[in-house]
This record gives sequence, structure tokens and C-alpha cells, in this order.
Amino acid sequence: MTGMAAAASSIDRSGALEITQRLTEICGAPFARFAGPADEVAGRAARWVAVPGGPQAAAKVLRLAARHDLTVVPRGAGTKIDWGAAPEQVDIMLDTGRLAGIGHEPVGAPVTEVGAGTPLRAVQATLDRTGQRLAVDAPSPGATLGGVLAAGEAGPLRHRHGTPCDQLVGLRYLTADGELVSAGGGAPGLDLARLLCGSQGALGVLVSATLRVQAVPATRLWVSRPVWTPLEVHDLVRTVLAARLDPAAIELDLPALPRPRRPIDPADPTAAARARHPSMAGRADAPSRAGSVVVLLEGGPADAVERAEHLVSLIDGALVTHSAPPWWRRYPFGPGDTALRIEVPITDLHAAVYALRDAAGAPVPVRGSAGLGVVHAALPGSLPADRVASILAAVRGVLLAREGRCVVLSAPAPVRREVDLWGELTGLPRLRAAKAHLDPHHRLAPGRLPGGD
Repeated sequence: MTGMAAAASSIDRSGALEITQRLTEICGAPFARFAGPADEVAGRAARWVAVPGGPQAAAKVLRLAARHDLTVVPRGAGTKIDWGAAPEQVDIMLDTGRLAGIGHEPVGAPVTEVGAGTPLRAVQATLDRTGQRLAVDAPSPGATLGGVLAAGEAGPLRHRHGTPCDQLVGLRYLTADGELVSAGGGAPGLDLARLLCGSQGALGVLVSATLRVQAVPATRLWVSRPVWTPLEVHDLVRTVLAARLDPAAIELDLPALPRPRRPIDPADPTAAARARHPSMAGRADAPSRAGSVVVLLEGGPADAVERAEHLVSLIDGALVTHSAPPWWRRYPFGPGDTALRIEVPITDLHAAVYALRDAAGAPVPVRGSAGLGVVHAALPGSLPADRVASILAAVRGVLLAREGRCVVLSAPAPVRREVDLWGELTGLPRLRAAKAHLDPHHRLAPGRLPGGD
């Protein structure tokens, strides 16, 4: 169905033309149009695309949508547009690309304000010229700051500095009725505004965010150590944390591991232990390519080198480099995969990975912040929905007793439609209360909020 035909399905031709004309008046002729085939949100086609030139224009788009009872879904660079549930309906896709720019704070200021549509790499390049940075390193290439916040995305630096949402000191956003709200910086409501992080645009349209900035570290060193099993990862991370070396990140890359080459007798505890800890048998059953745990140390040259040397002395087989491994800040999943995020106390991360591997019955790549117990995994997109559902049920059963959770970030359409993407959501009542307060008529990305609201 074309954008014109979709619009006509619930709005007559004259009404559709009136909305198109009004969007053109608000945004300008090149920045308002009927949606095309590529204008989808998790597979749901949009009707119109509007690219407002500033907050006031964005507010007018929302007020127009409210008058005609139309839904609105914000879009940044579209790097995570297929994450989460498909919205029930997308009447207007509000592109934030022109809500961009970086505040002109004095050099050395502790914060900076960034427009939601600003690419994160552009922010970092601008700050770098003054010797500063955001401690934000989300993996999605080309992502905008607003997209990073709306998806609740974070990279390796979350270990030391927290998520981008944790670093917010101020936020400006638009409610579904087009009211511009400022929170933080002396204004109330920042706690409520933080709920917009991870809400997929279902609570408000981000306009700008004010975040803490910091000096670029003089030295960055990566200390890496090969690993073969989740149990090795557990022991290694425990050693790193016990050393109290203030790491900026502790990342894990555990590639898809083949099943042992010879059968294991469940009644033989030695064989079972050997399968889970190949070092007991000279790694005879280990894959040819090991995984790795990599620790990032940042600071002054002498300090960073001293901490790296101390860590190497504690860990057999560790190496120090001045550059990140190729997989750093990259997800283990690709287009078409079923992408999972697992969050569990670090003491139980190995149990979660073993549970995922056992439930899948096949190699499962895992990558992420081992020092926090937040990792991502990939299931083949060819797995049918009922098989994915059974894997999720098994893994969530293990995690439930460990206060962990497993969510589906993205998946092929048949899987997305059939499985429970979120599992148990302890914060759901608070999210629903925020939805009722900020968007009582469910016009913003209906169905996208965790829990399906």
C-alpha cells in the first residue's frame, strides 16, 4: 500500500491533502512528504514524514497530529528503528535530523547541550578539538544522541561512567500535545524525563539533552586475555575487579563455541568439568578461535602504564595494546538475527551464558560489558518463533532466580509478532503511569513502550 493509499484508508483524500499541505507549511516544501517504502518502524509503514526545522516547528507537528488524532513516531538516524515492538500505527514519522546542534558553552565547561538529531560522532569530533569528550560510546554507527537515549543504548564506557541516561543533567522534550518541557539545570522533573531513556519515543519527543563532559584521557591501554569458557570469564572478571584498578571498561567477546568433539558422560564429573573448563584437558575440546576479555585503562601516561603492568602480573597470558580489538563497540548480531540483551549480576553471568547455550543447543555468540553483567547475544534469524520462545523461556527461568532479565532487541517479523520481547518488567507500573501523564491519548509510538503500551 502506498503512502497516499494508506493515508486515505482512514482519512479521505481532501483530509490527507490538507494534512500534507499543513506539514509543508510547518516544515518547508523539501521537508514534508508522503512516506516511501523505506519509511518503516520495525516493519510498520508510515504515512507521512515530517522533518521540522526546530523545536517550535516540531511542536506544531504534534499539535497538528493531536487535532486529527494521528500517531507520531520520532526517528533519528534510523540505526535502531527495528529495535523493540512494532508500533500499532505510524501516521507521521517525525524525523529529528534538523533538531541538531551543539551548545556554545565556554571551553572547559563541565556540561554541553546537544540537539537530539545530532550524530554522536559529530559531537565527539567537535568536543575533541577542545580536548574534551562525552563518555558516551554507543555501538550503533551514525547514531544520533536522541536515538541513543531513546533506545537506552550504551557502550563499553558505561562500566565506569554509567549509561548516557545516567550522565544527563538536563533534558528538553515535547509532550504529545506539543508542550515543550525543560527538566534539570534547576528545573524540576528530571527523574520523570529520564524515563524517556529507553522508551522508544513513546513518552515524548526528545529535543535536546545536556550531559556532563570530561577531558580526553591522555593515555588509553587495552589489556586482553584469551578465554574459552564462561567459567573462565567469571574467574577473570572477579580477578580484575578485586585488583581495584579503576578500569574504564571490562568487555567480553565470546564467539560461537562448538559443542565438544566427543560425547560427555553426565555421570562423569571430570568429563563434565573438562567440557566447561577446557584447560583441565589442555583445551583439547576448545575451538580454534578463543574469545577474549579486554580491560580498558584510562588516565595519565605513568598511572595507566603502572596499572596495566600490575594487571598483567595478576593474569597469566595477558597482553597490553594501544588500540582496541576489532570487535570493540560492535554488537554480536547482524541484520536478520534475533538480537538479545541479557542483564544479570556479574556473579551469575556465566550461568546465564551456559543457560543460553544449553537452551539454543547450538553456538551462540555473546559480547558486552562483562564487568557489569550486561551482554548481547545473537540467535540465527532462521529459527522459527516457537523455537525462539522456548529458548527465551529457558533462559528467563534461569535468570528469574538470579534477578536477571533477557529482552529481545530486534528480530525477524514472525518472531517479533509471536514472542514476548520483554519478559518480566519490574518497572512497568511506573512506565505506564508516565505514559498516562505525558501521552494519555496514546498518540506517541503506541505499542513501542516496553510492555507494549
